[in-house]
Amino acid sequence: MTRLVRWTALAAASALLAGGCSGGSSDDDKSGVSWGRCKATADGPAPSSEWQCATVKVPLDWSKPDGETIGLGLIRAKARGDNRLGSLLFNFGGPGASGMSMMPSYAPTVSSLRERYDLVSWDPRGVGASEGVRCRGDKEIQAAESVDVTPDTPAEEKAYFEDSADFGKGCQKDAGKLMAHVSTADSARDMDRIREVLGDDRMNYFGISYGTELGGTYAHLFPKKVGRVTLDAVVDPTADTVGHAQNQARGFQRALNGYLRSTGQDPADGTRKIADLLQRIDARPLATGAPGRELTQTLAVTGIILPLYSKDSWPTLTSALKAAEEGDGSELLVLADRYNERDPSGRYGTTTHSQRVISCLDDRQRPTVAETKKLLPQFERISPVFGRFLGWDTAGWCHDWPVPGQHDTPEVSAPDAAPVLVVGNTGDPATPYEGALRMAGELGKGVGVLLTWRGEGHGAYGSGSDCVDSAVDAYLLDGSVPKDGKVCS
Repeated sequence: MTRLVRWTALAAASALLAGGCSGGSSDDDKSGVSWGRCKATADGPAPSSEWQCATVKVPLDWSKPDGETIGLGLIRAKARGDNRLGSLLFNFGGPGASGMSMMPSYAPTVSSLRERYDLVSWDPRGVGASEGVRCRGDKEIQAAESVDVTPDTPAEEKAYFEDSADFGKGCQKDAGKLMAHVSTADSARDMDRIREVLGDDRMNYFGISYGTELGGTYAHLFPKKVGRVTLDAVVDPTADTVGHAQNQARGFQRALNGYLRSTGQDPADGTRKIADLLQRIDARPLATGAPGRELTQTLAVTGIILPLYSKDSWPTLTSALKAAEEGDGSELLVLADRYNERDPSGRYGTTTHSQRVISCLDDRQRPTVAETKKLLPQFERISPVFGRFLGWDTAGWCHDWPVPGQHDTPEVSAPDAAPVLVVGNTGDPATPYEGALRMAGELGKGVGVLLTWRGEGHGAYGSGSDCVDSAVDAYLLDGSVPKDGKVCS
C-alpha cells in the first residue's frame, strides 16, 4: 500500500515508453539544452520520431545554486498548429511517476491541446532518468510480499517494521546525498528552471493526482509565473500523514460502494463479504498457480484497489473476487502485479521507491506504533476493507527513515497568481473530491476556480465527460475561465 495511491496504476498494464536521449542534436534551444531523438530503455522501445528528449542541469541543493548539479530528463512533442501558445508541462502523479514514460502514451488523450502547445513532461528528481532511486532488488521485493502489513502478532509487527527500516536503508545507500533533496518544493523549483529552458515567460501546467500538490507548491513559490494551470484529481493540501490515509480510506470505500451497487449488492453486505474474504486469506493465503507465489492478504487488497481506479475495470474485479471466493488467487495476483509494476519475468518497476523517498522527505508527521494502534478503530470504521492497511501504513511507511520530513502539510496559497482551474471528481477513489474543494480554497479567492464532475474513477479530464473536456480545453487553449463552482454531470 502507498501513502498517495498512484494515478499511474491505471497504466501499469500497458507498455512503458522511452526515456533518455540519444546522441546527436536535432534542435538546440537558446538555453543551450540539446534536444535529440529519444532512445529505448529497459522499460520499452523508443517513442516515434515526433518525440524529442533532453537533459537539463539543476542544482542538487537549491540553497546552493552554484554548487553540485544533477540532470533531469525531459521529453516533448512540438505543437501541430501554427498559433502556438508555448509549452504545456505535465506531471502524472505518484509521487514517482515517470513523465518521460507516460507522456507519449497520454498524448492521444490531450491531442486537442497539442494544436497550440508543445506537450512536455519530465522525470522529477529521484525518478527514472533523473537520478532515479532503487531501494532494493527484485528478489528482495518479491520476498517482502510475505510481510504482513496489518500485523496481528508481536512477531508480525516486528517483521513489518524491520522490513520498513530496511527499505529506508536501501534507499539511503542508493540515493546518497540526493535523499535529502527530492522534496516537492525542490521539484517545484526544478519546474521553474524547466520553464526557463522551454523559453516560456509563464508556466502552463497540467498536474494530475500528486501533480496537483506539485502544481500548488509551484504556484505558492512562483505566483507571478503562473500561466494557465489545471489541477485534476486533486490532493488535499490541508491533510497531514494521517489525514491523507483517512481520505484515501474514504475514497476507496466510496468507490467500492459504487462498484457493489452496480452489481446489485448492498454496500454494507458486500463490504462485509470482502472483509471476511481478506481475513481468511490472511490466515491462509490462496494458491495462484505461479511457482513459489501465493496470494497474501496484502496482495489481495492491492489487487482489489487497481480496478477501482476506473469504472471500466469493475467487471475485472467481479471475476477476480469470484475466483478468490472459490480458492483461486491468480486473478487478484495479476491485478496486484500490474499495480506493483511486476512483469512476467519477475522484474519490478521503481515508482514506489521514488514515491517513498519523496513523500518521506515531505512529511514530517511520523505516527508512533502506539499512536497508530489508537487510530486503527477509526480507520476500520471508515473502511472495513481498506482501513487497517492505510492505518498501519501511517506508522510503517516512513518508519526509522534516514532523513527528517520537512512539513506537516504543503503550502499552496498563491494570492497573486493567475486563475488556477481545479477539477474534482465526486467518485474519485484515490484523491477524494474534498481535496479539490480545499485546494481551491487554499490557493486563494479569485485564484482557485472549482470545476466539479459527478463521475467515477481517478481524474476527470479524458474520462468521458464532454462537459469537463470542453471546459478545460477552453481554459487552456483560449483562456476562458469557467464560472467558479461549475458542475458537470
